[in-house]
Amino acid sequence: MELYNGRPENTEGRLPREVRTYDYLDGLGIEFKRTDHEPANNMEACNEIDAVLGVIICKNLFLCNRQKTNFYLLMMPGDKKFKTKELSSQIGSARLSFADPEDMLKYLDIEPGAVSIMGLMNDKEHAVKLLIDEDVLKGEYIGCHPCVCTSSLKMKTSDVIEKFLPATGHDHQTVHLVGED
Repeated sequence: MELYNGRPENTEGRLPREVRTYDYLDGLGIEFKRTDHEPANNMEACNEIDAVLGVIICKNLFLCNRQKTNFYLLMMPGDKKFKTKELSSQIGSARLSFADPEDMLKYLDIEPGAVSIMGLMNDKEHAVKLLIDEDVLKGEYIGCHPCVCTSSLKMKTSDVIEKFLPATGHDHQTVHLVGED
């Protein structure tokens, strides 16, 4: 794996959702580093990607309430365990579960394995509420996918919060997750 500055020179063979991500970031003047890789399906592969980027890629969970009337994108450190009860009490939504892949595609134009904050650029109706663990916000950089699981990006946290989110019309709720047993 190599580390590149910005978008690929040649986008032939890349999915339109990935190219749209690069166009969006470029349009906002957000600089990013990129690495291309095979889909990461285990922690060893994730650790390799993290090492190339020099940042831990966030764990991104796409959640919903039982009635499927509220959808949430949760960004948290990859080494924390997710506890539904811990989050539910903070956001006032009981019975959280993982949303269906169809909803992920409908709202974020993302498929399982590629869930990312970048998908919020596709949520024109603002149906998804962004939840960010406070530890993610403490980091200088955020690592995420460009709406596909075969590339990963590193960008300044401040650019994501101060430029990207306002451009998408989304804000975020900071949550505190302990993630311990």
